[in-house]
Amino acid sequence: MSSDIKTEPKEYSMIEDIPQILPVLPLRDNVIFPYMIFPVLVGREQSINAANFSLEGSKYIFLAAQKKPNIEGPTKDDIFREGTIAKIIQILKLPNGLLKILVDGIIQGRIVKFTERAKFFEAEIEVISPKHEDPREMNALIRQMSNLFKEYVKINKSIPPEAVNSFESIDEPDRKLFYAAANINQTMDVKQKILQQFSIKEQLYEIIKILTSEIEILKIEKEIEGKVHENIARTQRKFIIQEQIRILQDELGDEEEVAPEFTKLKNQIVKAKMPKPIHEKAIEELNKLKKTPPSSPEATVIRNYLDWMIDVPWYKKTKDNLDIKNVRKILDEDHFSLDKPKERIVEHIAVLNLVRNMRGQILCFVGPPGVGKTSLGKSIARAIGRNFVRISLGGVRDEAEIRGHRRTYIGSMPGKIVQSMKRAKTINPVMLLDEIDKMSMDFRGDPSSAMLEVLDPEQNHTFNDHYLDIDYDLSQVMFITTANVRYNIPLPLQDRMEIIELPGYLEHEKIQIAKRHIIPKQIAIHGLKKYKVDFEDNAIKKIITGYTREAGVRNLEREIASVLRKTAREIIMSNSGNGKKKKVIKKFILDEEMIEKFLGVPKFRSQKAEKELRVGSVTGLAWTSVGGEILPVDATVMTGAEKLTLTGQLGNVMKESAQAALSYLRSNAKDFGLEPHFTKGKEIHIHLPEGAIPKDGPSAGITMAMAMYSAFSGKPARNDVAMTGEITLRGNILAIGGLNEKLLAAQRTGMKIVLIPKENEKDLTEIKDEVKEGLKIIPVSTIKEALPYVFETKNKIDTTKNNQNSKTKKQTDHKKK
Repeated sequence: MSSDIKTEPKEYSMIEDIPQILPVLPLRDNVIFPYMIFPVLVGREQSINAANFSLEGSKYIFLAAQKKPNIEGPTKDDIFREGTIAKIIQILKLPNGLLKILVDGIIQGRIVKFTERAKFFEAEIEVISPKHEDPREMNALIRQMSNLFKEYVKINKSIPPEAVNSFESIDEPDRKLFYAAANINQTMDVKQKILQQFSIKEQLYEIIKILTSEIEILKIEKEIEGKVHENIARTQRKFIIQEQIRILQDELGDEEEVAPEFTKLKNQIVKAKMPKPIHEKAIEELNKLKKTPPSSPEATVIRNYLDWMIDVPWYKKTKDNLDIKNVRKILDEDHFSLDKPKERIVEHIAVLNLVRNMRGQILCFVGPPGVGKTSLGKSIARAIGRNFVRISLGGVRDEAEIRGHRRTYIGSMPGKIVQSMKRAKTINPVMLLDEIDKMSMDFRGDPSSAMLEVLDPEQNHTFNDHYLDIDYDLSQVMFITTANVRYNIPLPLQDRMEIIELPGYLEHEKIQIAKRHIIPKQIAIHGLKKYKVDFEDNAIKKIITGYTREAGVRNLEREIASVLRKTAREIIMSNSGNGKKKKVIKKFILDEEMIEKFLGVPKFRSQKAEKELRVGSVTGLAWTSVGGEILPVDATVMTGAEKLTLTGQLGNVMKESAQAALSYLRSNAKDFGLEPHFTKGKEIHIHLPEGAIPKDGPSAGITMAMAMYSAFSGKPARNDVAMTGEITLRGNILAIGGLNEKLLAAQRTGMKIVLIPKENEKDLTEIKDEVKEGLKIIPVSTIKEALPYVFETKNKIDTTKNNQNSKTKKQTDHKKK
C-alpha cells in the first residue's frame, strides 16, 4: 500500500502535465508500451516534423502503430487509435538525415479525433488511467501471469534469464504487466490487442492467453527439436560403432559377418549358382555394401542391384516334354487348324529328342488380329512343359525399356527382358514378344535395334543389360514374336526370325472353332451348362457371315456371348411366373431365326455374282485382311477423248495393271479380232464397285483385261467364272497370294470355274478339299489361254451383242433427251 501512496501523486502530476492535443508518431514495426524506454528511428518527413514540434514544446508525443507496416505514406485511417503517450528524452541526428529518438512510455492513450494540421499528424488524446480492481482477483491474475512469464523465459532461448530478475523486482501491477508484454516475441497485431484493452484485468487476461499459447507452441518446437537431435545422435552413434567394429575386424583379420543381413545375402548369392565371373562381381558388390553406411543412398542402390542378381535365374530350368504325340494332342486341344505352326513345334520337339540340347528357336507369327497368335504361344509353352512369359512391345519407343537403365540414374531398373526372366524363374521359358511390329523410335533410341541382339541365336548367349552390366545367357529361351503386318517389322529383325504366316480362319474353320472352343467356354461363363443350349450349324454360319467381318474370331466370340446373354434372359423369364408354376425349359435350340431375333438385322452382306450376262462386267477375286471377297469389275466404252478413266478408290499398283492390260489389248488387237485402232475416239471407263473401300494390288490385272476386251468386242463374260492373276505386257499371268481365301470367296458366292495363274498350281496341294469342293480350278499361263473359259459361243454372243447395242442406243437417246 505504501508504494501505491508514493506513486499516486507522481502519476497524477504527470497526467496533469500532458497536453490534450499531441503530435502523433506512426510506428511501422513495433508497439511501445508504457514504462518502456525505447529508441525510435525516424525518416519520414511527417514523422520528423512531429518529433521536432514535440521537442520544441512539451516534449510529449503520442506513439501509435500502423495497421500495415509496408505502407510508406500512411493516412489517418492506417493508424491504430490506441497507443502510448511518451516523452522524448533525447534526439540524435544521424549523417544520413534520419533522426534517432529516445522515448519514455508514460501512459496509455487513445486518439479521440485528428486535428487539421497538414505538416504532421496531430490529434486530441484521451489519457487512459489504470482503474482499481478487486484485489483478490488481481492478485490471482498477476500470480498466474508471473508463473507463465517465468516458464516462457525458461523455454524461450531468445530472452535472457536476467529478464526474470527484473520482472520480480517490479511491484506495480500495470508496470509488471507491460514489462511482460514488451518481452514477448509476438507479432505487432497480437501486442496491439493488449493496448486495445482499457482495464488492467482485461489486459492481464489477454497477456495470460498469449503466454499460454506461446508456451504450448514452444513446447512442441522443443519436442520436435529433441526428436531431431535424438535421431541425429542415434545415427552418428551407430555410424561410429560400425566404424569401430570395421576397424577391429580389419585388425583381427576376421571376415565373419557380424550383421545377419550380410550373412543372408552371401548365402543367397551362393545358392543362386551364378557363373564364376558373375559370382565374383556379386561378392565384390557385397563387400562394397558392407563398407557403405546404411544411411548412404549408395547402400540402397547396391542392395537393389544384389537383389536383382539373386532373383534372376542362373541354372534352374524346366524339363521339356519330348513326347511328340502328347505335344500334338495338347496343341490340337487348344487350337483348331493352324497346322503350320503346330508342325514347326512338333519338328522342334523331334530335334530335341535327338540332340537334347538345342539353341532357343525364334518364331514369328504374322497374321491379322484375333487369329490366336498370343494364345498359341501359351499353348506351345503348355505343350512342351515350359514356363510362359509375355512382353507387350506395342508403343515401346525407348531403348532402355529393352536394355534397362544404367545404375547411375535414380530409380533405374533392368529392361523388360531381364524382368521377364525374373518372372519366369527358369532359364528356358517360352517368351512371347507381342506386337513386335508396333515398336517405334524417337530421340531416346531405337528399341528394334536393341532387339537384334536378343533375337540373334549367335549373340543372345551374351546379352548385356545396362542395369546388371553383365553377360546374361538367353540362348535357351524359346522366343515367339507376333505381328499383324510383316512389312512393319524392320528387315534386320525379319532376317533373324522364322516367319510363319497365319492367314486367318476360313468359314468352316470358324464354325468348328465356335463349336469346339468358343460356345462351351461362353456357356460355362454364362451359367447355362444345365440347360443344354445348342447352336445349329446354320445359326453359327449366320453369325459369321451376317454379324462379323474379320479374319480372327474375337467378334464372333463377342456375338456368341451376346446371344447367350439374351438366351439366359429368355430362360429366366420363361421359368419364373407371377405366382404360377411354369414348365422348366431344359433344352434351348438356337437356329437362324433366333439369331436374327437376338442380334437384329445382319450388319454385313456378302458380295453376290451377277445373275445376268452383261458386256463389260467380269468377276475377279480379292484378298482382304478379313478374308476373301469377289471383286466385280465393270468396263464401258463411249465416244469421247481417247483416255482411260479408273474409279473406285484404286491404288497406284491397280491403276498400272489397268494401263498394262489396255496396252496389251492394243498391241495384240488383231489376235483378239479387234479393229487396229479400236481405241480411237473412244473413252474407256473402268469402275470397281464399293467405291468407299480402298483397293490395290496387281492380282486384278487379268480381270480388268477381260472386262476391257468384253466392252470393246461386245461379248458378255460368263457370270459363273471368277479369276485372279497379275499380267505382263506380253500377256503372261503371274502368281498371286491369298489363294486359299480367294477360292473360299468363289465357293461362297456360287462360282463354278476359277482361273488361277499356272505358277499357283503347286499351292493347290496345301489347300483343303473343303475349300475346293464344287469348284473347277483351271490354271492358265496367258490371257489368250484364259479367253475360251470366260466367253460364251459365237451364236449366243451375237444375240447378246445386238441386245447390248440396242441398250446402248436407248442410253444414248436418253442422254440426248
